[in-house]
Amino acid sequence: MSGYDASATARVVVGVSGSLGSVTALRRATALARRLGAELWPVLAWEPPGGDSAARRSPAAGLLVEEWHRLAKQRLAAVLDEIFGDVTAPGVPMHPVVVRGTPGRALVATADREGDLLVVGAGRRGLQRAFSGRVSRHCLAHAVCPVLAVPPSPLESDLLAVHRRNTWHLPMDTRGL
Repeated sequence: MSGYDASATARVVVGVSGSLGSVTALRRATALARRLGAELWPVLAWEPPGGDSAARRSPAAGLLVEEWHRLAKQRLAAVLDEIFGDVTAPGVPMHPVVVRGTPGRALVATADREGDLLVVGAGRRGLQRAFSGRVSRHCLAHAVCPVLAVPPSPLESDLLAVHRRNTWHLPMDTRGL
């Protein structure tokens, strides 16, 4: 980020879903917000199951939307509590936001100032890359502010390998643990 004016950054906006990639991005965003003296804006985007058209077809659409919004707020609070523990703030001013919409559009709409910094998880490695990373690509293409795409933690690939072995009931070599 050489040549980047840190004093112009008022907010560090980060996408949070609870995935390992978003947790890695949240940790990086928190460290950047501390270093830049900026506010941390964790954003969780949500959509009604089946999309907006499915939600409008329901006779109790208003009640369902309120409930889904409440559940999204609960999910964001749970992720932040799990990451930061009992600490009410991670050492910087924090403004958690729940936005209705697709993740890419919600993040770009929230990080709408040139002085913002948008932090997103860069997606997975390997063969799964072709089917993931849509959010980070959307943000890189449409954001008006700088975007930091955080690569996955090296531990994520190890965890996925263990999960695959458990799913297929394959023996695991624990000598290296």
